[in-house]
Amino acid sequence: MIQKLMKSIREYKTASIKAPVFVSLEVVMECVIPLIMANLIDQGITAGNMPYIWKAGLVLLLASFASLLFGVLSGKYASVASAGFAKNLRGDMYRQIQTFSFANIDRFSTGGLVTRLTTDVSNVQNAYQMIIRTAVRSPFMLLFSLIAAISIDAQLSLIFAVFIPILGVGLYLVATNAHPIFERVFRRYDRLNNVVQENLSGIRVVKAFVREEHEKEKFGEVSQEIYLNFSKAEKILAFNMPLMQFCVYGCMLLLSWFGAKAVVACGGDAALGLSTGELTSLFTYTMQILMSLMMLSMVFVMITMASESAQRIVEVLCEESALQSPENPVREVKDGSIDFDNVSFKYAKTAERMALSGIDLHIRSGETIGIIGGTGSSKSTLIQLISRLYDATEGAVRVGGVDVRSYDLEALRDQVAVVLQKNVLFSGSIRENLRWGNKDATDAEMEEACRLAQADEFIRQFPDGYDTHIEQGGANVSGGQKQRLCIARALLKK
Repeated sequence: MIQKLMKSIREYKTASIKAPVFVSLEVVMECVIPLIMANLIDQGITAGNMPYIWKAGLVLLLASFASLLFGVLSGKYASVASAGFAKNLRGDMYRQIQTFSFANIDRFSTGGLVTRLTTDVSNVQNAYQMIIRTAVRSPFMLLFSLIAAISIDAQLSLIFAVFIPILGVGLYLVATNAHPIFERVFRRYDRLNNVVQENLSGIRVVKAFVREEHEKEKFGEVSQEIYLNFSKAEKILAFNMPLMQFCVYGCMLLLSWFGAKAVVACGGDAALGLSTGELTSLFTYTMQILMSLMMLSMVFVMITMASESAQRIVEVLCEESALQSPENPVREVKDGSIDFDNVSFKYAKTAERMALSGIDLHIRSGETIGIIGGTGSSKSTLIQLISRLYDATEGAVRVGGVDVRSYDLEALRDQVAVVLQKNVLFSGSIRENLRWGNKDATDAEMEEACRLAQADEFIRQFPDGYDTHIEQGGANVSGGQKQRLCIARALLKK
């Protein structure tokens, strides 16, 4: 799974490497700053040594500026790398979906594919940004801070050995309990998108049969499920903060108690024990250590959320189209004859009944045939087998005397024009929509296609003719006009 996703990084590999490099440098600077502060207090302020204060203050200023610079650069490159990775991932998924057959799309559902291209990719993008930045920063910060704290006072550092396991176990329990809930949430998102898509696609039917309230209830039920699951997950994650505060303030309290005793016992002399400056730096390292664990828990939660999204994305990237061109395909259709030889078809392998069964139909080239039947009688299914949008389950479909499975898919569909039941106009002008059928079509060819499809009267209604703008999806075009334009577009196919 990881290897498949990593292929989408491509040109953003450099940014992906620079981000953790600058994060590491930022961590080094942040761990050095408390040591400089300790020396400034002990050798400068306590001793009243102004030259040393100026010198240490300048070094502290430079270290702070360097830390800021490295932090800005790491954030910049992490953002560039993650956004670029998401861009490539969406592009790869979109191109892969274009190769899918109708059977593949049926398996995933339109709503599921939309969720994968939006929510799932965003989750993976956020997780990737945290991996190359926070997941690098936190272990380094934890390690360096622990080493620095132990080097100052090994005995006081044993306090961390008490609280780190408590925090680690608590965060692990929080993350593992939240993970299954996020899995359920993403499955509900698929349902939500399906409900919205069905409602918008069939909005005229919904209004005609006065089903608005029913659709609202359907949407409300799915939305409520997402709300309840997210609320439950967030309540579990909310334990992060009180657990973190308990560990932080517990460490502070014990450090203050035992540290103050150590400072008093040695008179604040670092050579004899613990100095005031060293105790101050220990407080800083305490915050860094525990904050590192907190950030690691956030990374862990984000990765657990994104792992489900990543799996769903990889399913799309690894999906092979159910329809493939043969090794030595036929590229030319000799004539327009169509033959169905004992054809049967069902949409799913596990389906109990056939959508079509034992169809024997022979249409001669140039012959016009009308197929009449009620809604759901598989008229559209029969047509979709001709251009091999689906493959017959049994029997054979022949075009020009050749089995459609022997043709190159692109060559077959270039020479067999199909206008499906759901007609779609894209944003742009009428001219641009017609040229989907043939990008090199002349005005004369488009006029002839429109005349044959009886769309020429519709075009004359507009003063700008073919250049008239059509809104997204042809919202300003009636159903009959849209169908005629789609037929004209199909007639223009080479």
